[in-house]
Amino acid sequence: MRELEKQMTYTPCNHQLTNINVWTPDSQWLVYDVRPNGASFTGKTIERVNIDTCEVEIIYQAAPECYVGVVTVSPVEPVRYAFIHSPDKPDQQWHYDFHHRRGVIVTEPNRQQAVTLDALDITPPFTAGALRGGSHVHVFSPDGSRLSFTYNDHLMHELGAEFDQRNVGIALPLRPVAVDVQNPHEYSGSHFCVLVSATVTAPELGSDEINRAYEEGWIGTHGYVKSDGSVQRWALAFIGDTKAEDGSKLSEVFIVDLPESLADYARPSEYPLTGTENTLPAPPAGVVQRRLTYSGDRRYPGVITNPRHWLRSSPDGSKIAFLMKDDFDVVQVWLVSPEGGEPKQVTDGEFCVDSAFSWSPDGRNLAFIMEGSVVICDVNSGVVTRLTEKTNPPPCPDAVVFSPNGEYVAYMREVDGFTQLFITGVERDECLSK
Repeated sequence: MRELEKQMTYTPCNHQLTNINVWTPDSQWLVYDVRPNGASFTGKTIERVNIDTCEVEIIYQAAPECYVGVVTVSPVEPVRYAFIHSPDKPDQQWHYDFHHRRGVIVTEPNRQQAVTLDALDITPPFTAGALRGGSHVHVFSPDGSRLSFTYNDHLMHELGAEFDQRNVGIALPLRPVAVDVQNPHEYSGSHFCVLVSATVTAPELGSDEINRAYEEGWIGTHGYVKSDGSVQRWALAFIGDTKAEDGSKLSEVFIVDLPESLADYARPSEYPLTGTENTLPAPPAGVVQRRLTYSGDRRYPGVITNPRHWLRSSPDGSKIAFLMKDDFDVVQVWLVSPEGGEPKQVTDGEFCVDSAFSWSPDGRNLAFIMEGSVVICDVNSGVVTRLTEKTNPPPCPDAVVFSPNGEYVAYMREVDGFTQLFITGVERDECLSK
């Protein structure tokens, strides 16, 4: 088999790719962080590497006692980097945690100027457009105008673990949010932020209620076309945890249709945007949450969460990809329409899909890890083609990302005890399955 793999990094430290938007718009640079591992948030720099020269540049250096990680880049110019930033002045009560972190944006060429994305206000009365906890995995929309993120609430965490529900939110360029700072941990932000998922502490058994929303993805480059021919410009798919009739967790695919006008995001529904001291912030008026899959009667029900993956839509918005087991206990790729209906199975081989995945820019292929190799899968035929040799250990499952020009796939693999970055050209060479 023709060897297309190219190692991009060589230094004796871990290099962590995020699961999407890791390429600059010109497909020339990969952005990453240097956390010791994916679960340890102690990285000090955000960096990028040139795929032709392997030149490494530091984009951002964290201040003493601060840490950064999980970087994504805007799909369009100007080049902007969004990433997680830990608290500025950590102490025993307020240190990095799911509910104590924020998003920041760095815009070329002003690399050391990190602008806080999401305001924080934990003192009543709360400020509309501010959050009360931690945001993470900030992903630009395809046009670069807004960002999605997942969220955990500080005030709900203080009430108890059962109230600390993960949710999905978005950051909008409606207006900057100024907080009347009354607590040393509060701050203002550049974007107007709202939650768009709705969760409850105890979902009714067998209902569409969820207690957790996560692993979201934007729908389409320009939204999706409904069956009546109208266009839903803005929408996000995510995994939602329901409760099956027997009380077990059942993870399913959900979608939120979002307002088109920025001004609409400042309009509260029947519940306050800001939340209260004992309730979560609520989605704005006009946000519609729907369940798309009903897999409870399957032999192996539910969207799987291991390997961890994020829901990803085809560029035209017509298909949402997710992972679910088939009747033979094999993890396969499935597709579902943004309007729901019966999911379509794409892969159908003996080997499990072992990673997160991404779509090619033309919408024809998905890239992921299977049987120790980086592969691509034709979504129409289901044919899986190996791009790299089988390795042990196999490529890391967290990120397998097509370049914007569709010519490369970026991924990670352990070399001599450290996670290094690799790319492979997208050339079909050896079929794994049909």
